[in-house]
Amino acid sequence: TFIIVSGGIDLSVGSILGLSAIVLGMGWKDLGLPLPVAMMLAVVVGGVCGAINGIVIIKSKMPPMIATLGTLALYRGLAEGISQARSVRGYPEWFYTLGQGEAYGTPTQLWILGAVIVVGAIVLGFTTFGRVTYAIGSNETAARFSGMPVERSKFWIYTFSGLMAGLAAMIFVSRVSTTRSDMGTGIEMDVISAVVLGGTSIFGGRGTMTGTVLGLLLIQTLKNGLTLAGI
Repeated sequence: TFIIVSGGIDLSVGSILGLSAIVLGMGWKDLGLPLPVAMMLAVVVGGVCGAINGIVIIKSKMPPMIATLGTLALYRGLAEGISQARSVRGYPEWFYTLGQGEAYGTPTQLWILGAVIVVGAIVLGFTTFGRVTYAIGSNETAARFSGMPVERSKFWIYTFSGLMAGLAAMIFVSRVSTTRSDMGTGIEMDVISAVVLGGTSIFGGRGTMTGTVLGLLLIQTLKNGLTLAGI
């Protein structure tokens, strides 16, 4: 949501998810890292990938769609190369709490999603960083001449997106009980669709977290409803 509000786009989130998932699995299984450390490493790798996206876009002045199309292939290739088409299974039972557990009758992953949504809504709607994000999407040149930290803000927007992809990878692995390099393939289309359906302008400058939540609910309701209807 932040990226599209700022007038950008990120096609690499699915590949970042896949690479972060592989780092989690291989770090724990092959390198012998404690699982909590491997989980933190996966989130950090997601953030680094997002930061690389931001740096490439800022320094090269390349359109975000072209830049992230390139990193989509890069990160997926790294995931394939690191994993060598091997999957990782056999995680300890406590790890599955993230993706399969419940708290007060509600899935744990929904509690995490809710917390991220609330924080995102507050930052986007009520902070200087959020106002700068809208300004960049409305008119980046005007924002720059107004003295706003355009490059720095864009860097952090893409970095935070990568961190969220890393967090999603951790929950995804917990949910499906295995790690594969093809995790997250094609999920960037669902991400973009949810944001745009929620009313965020693909040209930037307009959008809310509430709208994104509604877009997400619409997509998932259609998916689940069509499955239940046998279509």
